[in-house]
Amino acid sequence: MQGPLAAQTKGLSTAEADRRLAAWGRNEVVPPRPPSVPRRIGRQLIDPLIVVLLAAMAVTVLLRDGTDTIVIGLVIVLNTTVGVIQEIRADHAVAALQRLGAPTARVVRDGTSRRVPAGEVVPGDLVVLAGGDVVPADLRLEHADRLGLDEAALTGESVPVPRGAGEEALAGTVVVGGTARGIVTATGSASALGRIATLVAGQPRRRTPLQRRLVGLGRALGVACVALSAVVLVVGLVSGQPPVEMVLTAVSLTVAAVPESLPAVVTIALALGAHRMARRAAIVRQLPAVETLGSVTLLATDKTGTLTTGIMTCDRVVLPDAVLGVSGPGWAPNGTVTTVDGWRSPEHTGRLARDLVLCNDAELIAPPAADGDWTPIGDPMEAALITAAGRLGAAAAATRGRYPRVAEIGFETATRRMITAHRTPDGGYLLVGKGAPEVMLAAGDPLNDRADRLTGTGYRVLAISDAYCAELPDESEWPSRLTPCGLVGLTDPVRPGMPELLRRFHHAGITVAMVTGDHPGTAHAVARRVGIAADAVHARTVPQAKMDLIAGWQADGQVVAMTGDGVNDAPALRRADIGVAMGRDGTEVARQAADLVLADDELATVAVAIEEGRRIYANIRRFLRYALAGGLAEILVMLAGPMLGLAIPLLPAQILWINMLTHGLPGVALGAEPADRSLLDAPPRPPGEAILGAGLAQRVAVTGGLIAALALVAGAGAAAMGRPWQTLLFLVLGFAQLGVALAVRARPPAGGAHRALYAAVASSALLQLAAVAVPALRELLGTSPVSVAELVACLAIGAVPGVAVAVAECWRRRARTAVGG
Repeated sequence: MQGPLAAQTKGLSTAEADRRLAAWGRNEVVPPRPPSVPRRIGRQLIDPLIVVLLAAMAVTVLLRDGTDTIVIGLVIVLNTTVGVIQEIRADHAVAALQRLGAPTARVVRDGTSRRVPAGEVVPGDLVVLAGGDVVPADLRLEHADRLGLDEAALTGESVPVPRGAGEEALAGTVVVGGTARGIVTATGSASALGRIATLVAGQPRRRTPLQRRLVGLGRALGVACVALSAVVLVVGLVSGQPPVEMVLTAVSLTVAAVPESLPAVVTIALALGAHRMARRAAIVRQLPAVETLGSVTLLATDKTGTLTTGIMTCDRVVLPDAVLGVSGPGWAPNGTVTTVDGWRSPEHTGRLARDLVLCNDAELIAPPAADGDWTPIGDPMEAALITAAGRLGAAAAATRGRYPRVAEIGFETATRRMITAHRTPDGGYLLVGKGAPEVMLAAGDPLNDRADRLTGTGYRVLAISDAYCAELPDESEWPSRLTPCGLVGLTDPVRPGMPELLRRFHHAGITVAMVTGDHPGTAHAVARRVGIAADAVHARTVPQAKMDLIAGWQADGQVVAMTGDGVNDAPALRRADIGVAMGRDGTEVARQAADLVLADDELATVAVAIEEGRRIYANIRRFLRYALAGGLAEILVMLAGPMLGLAIPLLPAQILWINMLTHGLPGVALGAEPADRSLLDAPPRPPGEAILGAGLAQRVAVTGGLIAALALVAGAGAAAMGRPWQTLLFLVLGFAQLGVALAVRARPPAGGAHRALYAAVASSALLQLAAVAVPALRELLGTSPVSVAELVACLAIGAVPGVAVAVAECWRRRARTAVGG
């Protein structure tokens, strides 16, 4: 316990809570100190691709080749610097995302129930718990009604544990049933969860699946590049070239062929993707979700609050003698009641209105100003019932004061009902129940037909029952004592633009399925309005059934994203490939189980996130096409050059210079390209597809071969004319690779830009020109001055591969469009 705590039946005052927050600190685990800069540098240097460069630099040091040592060192420093800076930025982004996704708690302050950030909960606070809440701190329970806690986060025990008054509720446990109030005894690192979190806070993060695949690719490329460079070394030695010079050439070629900026590109792509998602209200809780989103083939969505607005409105009331229409502004408990069918009895109306207030845990908070809006606290459906009761004439506070609650059977998924017991003014007891019509109504009850008609038109229907008892019966008898008094129809309007959004998902090759606990009639009515096929609607699903559905889809090869907001959605969110929780109106347990949290509760944000996942993967493949084609071209030039009479086509320093210019800024810029406008026009990529699959390896080979052929033709032609052939070959090789960078850029919608890529290519092109125009660089790189005509010829020849790639890409897009159309 943190300090002396007095029982707070009315909660703390705001001033006292602020004082305790200053004294004991925020209810948060103190995060571990971030890695030092030297440690961050060390982590960058152990990447397989960087290790190859370090080995190459060691060889140049042994051979006392200062120039190549400097150039290789510059390449390593450049990539390490970019990697460290991006890692720091990523850490800051994750911290910001954690703040955005911070949980909340319901506490009593100044005698009033309110929501506060969980980090502001202090010892002595009176915390109110309900189903779906995560316990924000260690509590001593003052009151508990059928409270069940999932303590798996602390004990690993999956069976809910009952807790009563006087017992503890520990931080991090989840309320799976019932209600409770408790006094906070420990917060932050002093809580049970905090002590565990402190032990594991220093554990290193695992690489994402994409990063692990790329590490494997990096190792394979490193081995291949070393092997091919060894072939170049042997060819040179056999042709009589000096051994030291050929060793340096082989080392330089290894450096050039390795796409050493790949780690930086991946890091930047993932971090920028998470940042862009956060700006669009999609908070990434698990980094693998950033890339996995691009593979989603099936989106399983709940109905309430996702396809619909989530703002329940009770606008139909069915009495034994009438059907009433109820309307009014927002949540305000005042409005208009009209008779839709039959004759309205004040007795029946008052009885139903009273029951709607009593079998209910929600509250309505009056606006501070006369023109303000009423605010609901608690379940939105129950708040809608309180609103309807007020419009029918039952004031919540007065009704609850007249009929104080003495016991309850809370709502459970298995029973689909709630029953409360109240003391009546005459000393007797009133039982009030609400729940699904098929549970609350007998088989022959005429209200069943009314319920079916309402659900068939899209209403969510609840049956209301009550019973007067002179003595309070045993809880087991409560359901059988109840007699129906009416129905209420709640409607949840479809979100604006939802049919168009679902057509967008369909166009992107993503199947949308509805998985809901609602009545089949209600679910199918909403599905018809938004455009979901009847066979993709799964109604009356319990948590285990949701998990079974997801497992079945995954067994069929689908990559499943699942949306949800309730505690009953948490297992399915965890089971799905991507769990997507509602951040504004969802329960805390759902947010904690998810990989992605939607801060705006909009399904359209999922489309944004999927597009971002596809963009990241496309940019990584775009970079690989560019970088591997350039490296392959350099190897082919060095292998084929001697056969054309070009003994050493490129000097080691020239190879390293081209590598630094092409793999540096342009490569990183390709990883940050804007989204291609066709990203959501194509089906998702197969989950098992290799990173170089779908024809990418072949396009790398063709592009690399074209660049090499043109560079060799330029070099051989210049040699035949007695011109500085090595310098001209060097220029063509560099310009050609930069042209390909422009050719493989994304095709964004109108208004998109490639400013970073254009700036990077322009800077690299100017440096390539400087290599033959600046005397100091000519001496360093072994180049010769060239005429303006020769420079123009090099630019013209170097542009050919880029033009060819651009034309091929245009033809491929048109072919896809023709097939799709």
